[in-house]
Amino acid sequence: MGAPLLHESWVAGVEKFVALGTICCYPKFTPVPFREENLWDGYPEETNAPYGMAKKMLLVQSQAYRQQYGFNSIFLMPVNLYGPGDNFDPASSHVIPALIKKCVDAKRNGDDHIVVWGDGSPTREFLYVEDAAEGILFAAERYNASEPVNLGSAFEISIKDLVEKIARLTEFEGKIVWDTTKPNGQPRRKLDTRRAKERFGFKAGTTFEDGLKKAIEWYLSYGR
Repeated sequence: MGAPLLHESWVAGVEKFVALGTICCYPKFTPVPFREENLWDGYPEETNAPYGMAKKMLLVQSQAYRQQYGFNSIFLMPVNLYGPGDNFDPASSHVIPALIKKCVDAKRNGDDHIVVWGDGSPTREFLYVEDAAEGILFAAERYNASEPVNLGSAFEISIKDLVEKIARLTEFEGKIVWDTTKPNGQPRRKLDTRRAKERFGFKAGTTFEDGLKKAIEWYLSYGR
């Protein structure tokens, strides 16, 4: 979808195009913290490699259109986002909304346990949705180059610690059962966020606990 959108934006004379990539663009085994210059050092983690590769092709297209046509397109790579209004559908949600739903629903239903994929050892970094919006806005206003830029919080947490934190914040006191037949995914994810700070002055301002509380409050009020 992104390829024709970028092309038609150039055809239509759009002044600037902001392409959003993903942390899944990075190789499975990337030195931590992930630096933009490591993007092409290997193949992405297998469970989301097709998605990551498709996004990386947008970077190639963005750079090619700048070089050939002088088209002002930029490429940002946000880490996993979370916050109010997230997708809480258990069939398609990402880790934070999935865990919030599991804990809240288990507490409501009086269940004595929840089941979580993997063994809890992988680490992840998350960016609060309003911080992400601010970062995208700053880049749109201030950044005009083809080098990819990470958007993140520079805060890393293990899945085990994440589950325990969400259980505490939702007041779920049951047992956490790890389903180790399910994949862990990429072993670690943590971004080097210096380029975003240097190039367009972005630094995440929401603490992880505050962001989680807002996401939980939203689900308690509006979630199903």
